[in-house]
Amino acid sequence: MGIWTREISLEAINERCQGSLIGHVGIEVVEIGEDYLKARMPVDQRTKQPAGVLHGGASVVLAETLASWAATFSVDSTKHHCVGLEINANHVRAASSGFVYGTARPVHLGRSTHIWEVRITNEQDKLVCISRVTMAVLDTPNRYGGS
Repeated sequence: MGIWTREISLEAINERCQGSLIGHVGIEVVEIGEDYLKARMPVDQRTKQPAGVLHGGASVVLAETLASWAATFSVDSTKHHCVGLEINANHVRAASSGFVYGTARPVHLGRSTHIWEVRITNEQDKLVCISRVTMAVLDTPNRYGGS
């Protein structure tokens, strides 16, 4: 189980994202590892800027999504929930088609904050964006329902 506090279902995560921004831009969580979550996002009309390449904000949505899910599944949801506190992103390379893949791994899993690194790559595994997301761990049960 690695860093996760409970079983995680790809199907449950992806179903929960439908009807939200996450589902609208086509983000799909595709892999759960011992200490990481991986998702993909299409580079298409929903995620491109007018110049025809992936919008930097779409990369930030992918990073925030992965860090939020990862933080949520690494705390006891009967006692805590996590919210985004800060995010930064360095855009390294343009992507104009296909999919980009984001992988979130913990840098720090503290009692009151988590720091997650999210690396976003293209289909050739070349770095498109690197992001760091700080999550606040709040001492109240998960208010978002579901998993």
